[in-house]
Amino acid sequence: MLTTVEESNELINVVIVEDYKLTRVGLRSTINEFENITVVGEAEDALKGLEIIENKKPQVVLMDLGLPEMNGIEATQKVREISPESKVIILTSHDREEEVLAALGSGASAYCLKDIDPKTLASVIRNVSKGACWLDPAIAQVALNLFPKPENINLQGNGEMSDARAQLTEREFEVLRLLVKGKSNTEIAKELIVSVHTAKAHVCSILQKLCVDDRVQAAVKAIKENII
Repeated sequence: MLTTVEESNELINVVIVEDYKLTRVGLRSTINEFENITVVGEAEDALKGLEIIENKKPQVVLMDLGLPEMNGIEATQKVREISPESKVIILTSHDREEEVLAALGSGASAYCLKDIDPKTLASVIRNVSKGACWLDPAIAQVALNLFPKPENINLQGNGEMSDARAQLTEREFEVLRLLVKGKSNTEIAKELIVSVHTAKAHVCSILQKLCVDDRVQAAVKAIKENII
């Protein structure tokens, strides 16, 4: 579920990477209708898109999966190298398990089906720009199915708690619960009355202990393995 972040007057710059012109035009028109969100560049392939992203350094990138020459997964990984502060929202018309699994490891912050409601997309863009993560409900279900069943993981033969849960401190457990709700580092810091730096440090520690690469993977693992 998407958690609403504090509204901000800061302008959110977006780059669209999508090979179908009609879809690009529709996305640009839709996004520019929303307050404080504007499209600053668009590309029909990943290579051109990466060039624009490197120059513009947008807060958010809308990335199609089925791009020519270089697919959206590879392009998302490249974005992390050339513009680490840019958040990637993957847009796809498919929910095949292999695509979802690859997307989860690419470093994207959100995964949306292309039939997403425009107002929801605007909310996802605003939230992701602030550090939150989001999974389309249909994709989330597929992602959960990729992990082993909880009963096979969560408890050891002697009934002890799983290593993943046992390694977390009580504070990290609190942070993980908020992370699963889609909270950004700023929101976590505010709720727990700590600094943003401290909240970020807790999230980094959680990722290491759960052996995952990003917040989305941590949230999916926490739910699937019944850690929270």
